[in-house]
Amino acid sequence: MKTIKSTFLLAFILCLAINFSQAQQAYQIHQDNVKPSMVMEYEKTAKELVAASKEHKPQTNWATAVTNDLKYSYITPIENMADLDKRPFADMAKKMGDKWTTMFTNFDKCYDSHRSYIIHLVEDLTYMPEGITITQEGQDYRNWYYIYFTPSNAEKIREGMKAVKELYKAKGSKEYYRIYRNGYGTTEDFYLVAVSAKDEIDSATKSKANEIVLGPERWETFSKVMDYATRYEEYSGNMRPDLSYSSK
Repeated sequence: MKTIKSTFLLAFILCLAINFSQAQQAYQIHQDNVKPSMVMEYEKTAKELVAASKEHKPQTNWATAVTNDLKYSYITPIENMADLDKRPFADMAKKMGDKWTTMFTNFDKCYDSHRSYIIHLVEDLTYMPEGITITQEGQDYRNWYYIYFTPSNAEKIREGMKAVKELYKAKGSKEYYRIYRNGYGTTEDFYLVAVSAKDEIDSATKSKANEIVLGPERWETFSKVMDYATRYEEYSGNMRPDLSYSSK
């Protein structure tokens, strides 16, 4: 649960090197790779953090997502890189004293690795005709699709993503999705596609209905993306409101 720090100009250069508008919403992701044997202990501690935050009211917020392979991700919106140097928990940690130290010692026992990085919402590639939001009431189930590519194919991949969105629009698809682009702290280029549903059954039902709506031409359109991908990864999981916090 450590916050990444960077004051070097290189951080800004790396972020600017990605081909998209700076106006896109950025999110800091902190990911804990929790050991299967420690899930119960980890969740107990995560709930203690939420409870303590509600008591001490740090000026921050995060949404928590958990994948089927036990990666716990804490998603915090940021305005710019300077936000990474803020210390929203400083006063809270001081007031809690040893309790704060113990809480994070308990976190550290639950995983052997963790990391922090930034992703950016790409609004012009996102398909949410009724308005873009990362959370939808009653739809906490998620499918996440990672499409990796080399820098030399960045333009082709983006063109393919545009073609997919145009197909969804033309067909009036009811399966909505959000697109994110990798940012600072990641080692490979990728697009992340996030699809919401009520649960696993609802997700499968929507997916099957969408295949029918898009028709056979979906294969040709999807190939405009996948022909330029180096690899593809798919995960499922859930948003966890009970492990999330907002000061608002």
